[in-house]
Amino acid sequence: MMATGAAKQMKTHDTTDVAIIGAGPSGAAAAAWLARRGINVRVIERQRFPRFSIGESLLPQCMVHLEACGLLDAVQTGDFQFKNGAAFTWRDRYAAIDFRDKFSPGPGTTWQVERADFDQRLIDGARQAGASVEFETQVEAFVADHDRPSLTLVDANGEQRSLQARFVLDASGYGRVLARLTGLARPSTLESRCALFTHIEDRIDCSHYDRDKILIGLHPEHSGIWYWLIPFSQGRASVGVVGDRATLEAAGVDDNERLWHFLHAEPRLNKLLVNAKAIRDIGRLEGYSADVEQLHGPGFALLGNAGEFLDPVFSSGVTIALDSALRAAPLVERQLAGEKIDWDSQFEQPLRRGIATFREFVDAWYDGRLPRIIFNDQQIPRIREMISSVLAGYAWDEENPFVAASRRRLHSLAEACSDISSHATGEG
Repeated sequence: MMATGAAKQMKTHDTTDVAIIGAGPSGAAAAAWLARRGINVRVIERQRFPRFSIGESLLPQCMVHLEACGLLDAVQTGDFQFKNGAAFTWRDRYAAIDFRDKFSPGPGTTWQVERADFDQRLIDGARQAGASVEFETQVEAFVADHDRPSLTLVDANGEQRSLQARFVLDASGYGRVLARLTGLARPSTLESRCALFTHIEDRIDCSHYDRDKILIGLHPEHSGIWYWLIPFSQGRASVGVVGDRATLEAAGVDDNERLWHFLHAEPRLNKLLVNAKAIRDIGRLEGYSADVEQLHGPGFALLGNAGEFLDPVFSSGVTIALDSALRAAPLVERQLAGEKIDWDSQFEQPLRRGIATFREFVDAWYDGRLPRIIFNDQQIPRIREMISSVLAGYAWDEENPFVAASRRRLHSLAEACSDISSHATGEG
C-alpha cells in the first residue's frame, strides 16, 4: 500500500465503485461508459465548468470513441465547425490532406470545437448517463490499494473528506494528479517547447480558404517554429505559434507582440488574418510534454494527458484521451466483477503502441522528414492514404505499414521525397 499527501482528520467519509479525477474528455467518456452499465461513478473536477482549454481540433478517430461511450449525440447538437482534413503551408507551398481519403476504415470527418462548450456537453452527457460530478473539488492525497484505493478531497469551502473507491481513474490532464502523488512522473524525451495562442474573430474574406480543415504553417525561415489556425463556427478561430521559448521571447516585449509578430511572418496567415481581432487574452503553455514510468498501479490507471502528452502539432491529445478511456473502462468493469486484469498487457502496452506511432510522426515533423513528405506533389495515392489515416487518428491500425513500422517507413519515404531544400526541412 502506498500513502501520499499530508494526513489530516477527515470530517466525512464516502464510498463509490469508481472515482474519476477530472471531467475533461477522458474522464467524461470513462464515466459515461461505466455509468451506462450500472456502475456507481464519482467524477472529481477541481475547476468550475465551462472552462477554457486548448486542444480544439479533433481527429475522426474520436467519433468512434464518442459513439462507443454514448456521447456522440450530445456533441452533434453543438453546431461545431465541420472538419475533413488538414492543410499545410510553407512559403508559397500549400498541401491538403483529406481524411476521407485514407487507408483505415472508420469515419473520415469530425469537428473543430471550442473546448469550453465541447467538454461541457461531454460531462453533461456523462451525468445524464448516471455519473455523479463534483466541481471545484481537489484531490489532496491518495492511498493506492488493489482493492480499496482512497482519495482525500477538499471542496471549494475548504472542507476535507475521504472518498474510498474500488478503482480510481486519473483523467486530470495537465494536472497529472496521480503521477505527482505516486512519484510516477518522469521527464519527456521530447524537446521542451512553448505555445502562444488566442481566440479571434477571424474575419477571413478569401474564396480559396478552406474552413473545413485545420491550417498548419511552417515559419518561412525558422524550421522549428510552426503555427495553427483552427476555424470555429460563427466566424471565430483559434490561432497559435509553437517554438522554443528563447526564439519566441526574442520577438517582442510581451506575448501579445510575440504572437502577432510570428503570425505576420507567415505569408498565408498574414493575408488571411489581416482583419482579425483577438477576443481573449494571449495564453501561454510551455513544458507541456510529459511522461510517466507506467500508466497503472494498485487500484488505479492514468488516462490521456494525465499519463503522457506528446505535442499539439497533430491534434492527438483528445484522441489519445478518448482511446485510453475506452480501453480502461471495460477493464475496470471486468475487474469489479472479480476478473483478474493484467493492466500492463491489456491496457498500457496497446495504448502506448498508438502513442508511439504519434510520437514517430511528431519527431518526423520537427526533424523535417514529414514536411518533406507532405509537400511532395508526386506522392503515390496509396501511400498518401496511409499517411492520412495516421493523421486522422487511426494510429492503432496495425494493418497500416505507417503504423506497424512508422520510423522505417517515414525515413524511407522522406529519403524518396528530396525536392524540398535542406533549409525547409531543418537539415544542414
